[in-house]
Amino acid sequence: MRKARIVVAVTGVIFFWLLAAGWLAAPLLDWAQRPPTPAAPTPLTYGARTMIVMLGTGTEYDADHKLVPKKDAFARIGTSAAIYDACKHSGAMCKVIIAGGNPQKHEASEADNYLPYLLAKQVPRADVILENRSRTTYENARNVAAILRDTPYDGLILVTSAYQMPRALLDFHRFGLQPEPLVSNTRHVQPGVLPRFDNLMAADLAMHELIGIAQFYVYRLLGWF
Repeated sequence: MRKARIVVAVTGVIFFWLLAAGWLAAPLLDWAQRPPTPAAPTPLTYGARTMIVMLGTGTEYDADHKLVPKKDAFARIGTSAAIYDACKHSGAMCKVIIAGGNPQKHEASEADNYLPYLLAKQVPRADVILENRSRTTYENARNVAAILRDTPYDGLILVTSAYQMPRALLDFHRFGLQPEPLVSNTRHVQPGVLPRFDNLMAADLAMHELIGIAQFYVYRLLGWF
């Protein structure tokens, strides 16, 4: 038993080091961020009535205890604003749907918290729709689909981070939506010798997405999705 405990302990230490040093975190993240998501903004097709859906990614309190968007959210906000501007310049009618409820139980939902930052980038309030009830990516897709049933459109663009895009597309396809994917940002891991907290966070993020994709297929097999 003692020998077995030593083997388990050594294996655990090696596994932790592989994650924290990036050697295991990097392939996990690459797997989560795999194609068909584009690595950078590409020429988009704007319909006469284009809907831009931006997915939330949480909120956090800064040093002054002010509730702010998480880092990846700022990339999504910036990308959505840029696409909105390009869409308007094409002559199309464009709207942005901010999808994100309050799964963290903070003082405001993701959609409500992100709104001022999007408005600050010259997106008019009249062209922003808030979906602030969803708690998961699956609920993002379900609630956006409900909004679009009452909103005529002929162009749909989905904006989120590379690691979330594969799972998000599965969920949106589940509700009959075929958005054009646009990646706002891609995460990277640099393997080395010393453990790094950022590598552990990247591995946790990747595992969350990969498990979520596996869960989607299991639930669909069971008839729950």
